[in-house]
Amino acid sequence: MPDRTDDGDSIAENGVDNKPTIACSRCDREWDLDYELDELHAGNGAIEQFALDHRQHTGHFPDDVTPWLAECRRCPGHEAFLAERPARRWAEAHARHTRHDVVLQHASIDGTTTVELASR
Repeated sequence: MPDRTDDGDSIAENGVDNKPTIACSRCDREWDLDYELDELHAGNGAIEQFALDHRQHTGHFPDDVTPWLAECRRCPGHEAFLAERPARRWAEAHARHTRHDVVLQHASIDGTTTVELASR
């Protein structure tokens, strides 16, 4: 049985709205993810796609999105990623090219992890 009614609503037959949404308290708004699902065909990556687009256009992530932060100890600023793998890859590449230590942090780990150049 389809979740959508024939008129295009996201209301399932049981009357529950199954439309995925994401909110941002800084923007004081909530969005449905129909565009990411229907137009971009992002599927399971719809929340990630919205979060990346939101950060690109507003400078911050929406609520409940906790990025991995990669911060060079010598260069200003930091880079933010939605998964550990790209954050670690960026940190390792930065350490390799600059010989700078990079600190990785995320809510899922206690403290921080330092990525250093393997051989100095």
